[in-house]
Amino acid sequence: MLSCRVGEIPQQVIVTIRHRRGNRACAAVPVPGFGRVGRSPWLGLGEKHPLTGYTGGMNEHDQHHLPAQTVGEALDYCHEALVNSDVYFGHGTDNAWDEAVQLVLSVADLPLDSGDGVLPHRLAPEAVTQLERLLRERIEQHTPLPYLLGKAWFAGIEFNSDPRAIIPRSPIAELILNGFQPWYHGPEPSRILDLCCGGGCIGLAVAHYFTDTHVDLVDIDPAALALARENAQRLELSGRVDILESDLFDALEGRVYDLILSNPPYVDSEDLAAMPAEFHHEPALALGSGPDGLTLTRQILRSAQRFLSPDGLLVVEVGNSWPSLERAYPQVPFTWLEFEHGGDGVFALSAKELQDYGASLT
Repeated sequence: MLSCRVGEIPQQVIVTIRHRRGNRACAAVPVPGFGRVGRSPWLGLGEKHPLTGYTGGMNEHDQHHLPAQTVGEALDYCHEALVNSDVYFGHGTDNAWDEAVQLVLSVADLPLDSGDGVLPHRLAPEAVTQLERLLRERIEQHTPLPYLLGKAWFAGIEFNSDPRAIIPRSPIAELILNGFQPWYHGPEPSRILDLCCGGGCIGLAVAHYFTDTHVDLVDIDPAALALARENAQRLELSGRVDILESDLFDALEGRVYDLILSNPPYVDSEDLAAMPAEFHHEPALALGSGPDGLTLTRQILRSAQRFLSPDGLLVVEVGNSWPSLERAYPQVPFTWLEFEHGGDGVFALSAKELQDYGASLT
């Protein structure tokens, strides 16, 4: 049996639906421009529609009389359509099958941990119509699936997701679920900062799992902060977090944290220009950070020590800009975190290390 992981649902909802084309791995579709682009999934006149059973050339009246078809048939159709498109998978899934599962089960209002027993489940006609619309937009507009569904998963929690903030996908989720071990050596954290919080996934996941901890969430973008507040309200965490508009630490004078967690913009100029179309649906402010991707990270390194307790820890994701960071600060002993469920480019520095190497960080 092939089990497929869905989205950023670490530790983690595992979808147990078998791949209906046999026990074979589902290869991720290559980045546009670097691999094959298959035939269009959209039917020509007279071709039988695998999802509805109708032929091409349906008019609006016909669509109201489509027979309901099954989850299994929808999965096969969506998987085939995604495989034969040039979409890029990088927003919670890394292959066509996982994305088809997430799309179909979400539209069918079925749990993402459903097993094979849901395959005969018949879809309502309105679900078929919605599924076709979302699949078409996913393929033709390259809209990331979480934006189409209006939701994304992070650290096992469902968040509202829309273009006001980037889609949650940080490996820091695994660190949260592991209680920041084995990297944090201080007492039980009482205050934690999510710096460059976007839609709030990191900070709100911390507040969800660490019920005695107060969390501040900070971002410079008012639109992203509005989404973070909506997520806090939805998760009933508004009373345990502060959501603040600030240019990094500017509005935080006098506050001290046991942990500072940050997933700042870190894409360098070259990579930003070459990113697949899906990423251009996300706010540019949340992606790019100068020629080497380190403009904001440098500012964080210069200031973080003043806002950390003596036993505090700074954790920052810099993605594939990590080689540039090591070249920029060869004397600094960055600890690069390893993750069981994938992901890299996340470093940790203790408050003492930031103090000891402060001269190298200016």
